[in-house]
Amino acid sequence: MVTKTRWFERAFEFHFPIGVFPCIIERLRGTPARCEELIRSFPPKILTIQINNTWSIQEHVGHLYDLDELHVGRVDDFLSHEKVLRPTDVRNKKTYDAHHNAVPIQTLLRQFREARQHFVHRLELLDEEQAALVAEHPRLRQPMRLVDMAYFVAEHDDHHLARMTELAKLLKKNH
Repeated sequence: MVTKTRWFERAFEFHFPIGVFPCIIERLRGTPARCEELIRSFPPKILTIQINNTWSIQEHVGHLYDLDELHVGRVDDFLSHEKVLRPTDVRNKKTYDAHHNAVPIQTLLRQFREARQHFVHRLELLDEEQAALVAEHPRLRQPMRLVDMAYFVAEHDDHHLARMTELAKLLKKNH
């Protein structure tokens, strides 16, 4: 099965109670471990192969690492009562410029784990009142609570983990 929906085509509705915030934090905390487990299951020779000029598995890992700085910044936006969250670079210049395929995969995994630990730590310091703060997401053009932003990040993580799995299946057949 191939992911048919591109990330930017997804729509989101946030109707869950604020009480699920700890569960979302756990999901975010677990992403580096799930990513590491996936990478261990793939033949190393396929990690840097691109198909049709799309990101390699390794570049997906690097992309997740690249974005944690944005996520931490958005926590700051909520806590500063900004009306609109800082935008992401929809062209992903940071990921393209990083040349993640030239970095050892263990380095990328370590960097991602460290960045994610920092993001999760920031979330763990928040109370329910802070998790309920609202700002507009600049691309979705809809209000979201801080807890919704955390869920959005977890969904983004899963999108890239699924894409890595799909790439591995394709590459294992052909390499």
